[in-house]
Amino acid sequence: MSAPGSEAIVSEESGDLALARTGDAQAFANLIQRYEGKIFRLAQHITQNREDAEDVLQETFLKAYTHLDQFQGNSKFYTWIVRIAVNQALMKLRKRKTDRTVSMDEGIDTGEDIVAREIATWDPSPEEQYGREELAEILDSAVQSLAPAYRTVFVLRDIEDLSTEETAAALDLSIPAVKSRLLRARLQLREKLTKFFKHKGDDAFAYM
Repeated sequence: MSAPGSEAIVSEESGDLALARTGDAQAFANLIQRYEGKIFRLAQHITQNREDAEDVLQETFLKAYTHLDQFQGNSKFYTWIVRIAVNQALMKLRKRKTDRTVSMDEGIDTGEDIVAREIATWDPSPEEQYGREELAEILDSAVQSLAPAYRTVFVLRDIEDLSTEETAAALDLSIPAVKSRLLRARLQLREKLTKFFKHKGDDAFAYM
């Protein structure tokens, strides 16, 4: 069952798309306003740089506007611009040459067995040790430390709430590849967070 008002939103977006195709700048501006926040957050997660994210945001919508006739409507408009944004953000990384990790274009062996490492028990819980804002900062830092290939999939699936199919379409990946990268991202995050909280706990015990 569709969420209240969702059909009206889809209809409004379709109307803006139809007008934007005819060169209506205001209609395209409406589309930008609807998605610019999400695209900026995605770009910032990938580039880890606010200025680069702002550039990616502008480049994404400029490219989308100039290639709007290529959007066939086989997927959601948001999925289409996410794909453009990811490509633009990864180009930024390549130009900076500061990130030597795996490219999103590079294949991955999805048949590889992944063994989860033992996760330590947190006692007391992180929620009891840290406030909500500090926990959010800790999680964000852990996400930023992921390789772009894993970070992008994690952001789209677990932060932006795209489906596996939408994420695969946006990144031009197979569904098994998306699932594999998401699993690796989650396992790496669990490991990083476990080490962080265990280290903090050790420090706390040292002064008791």
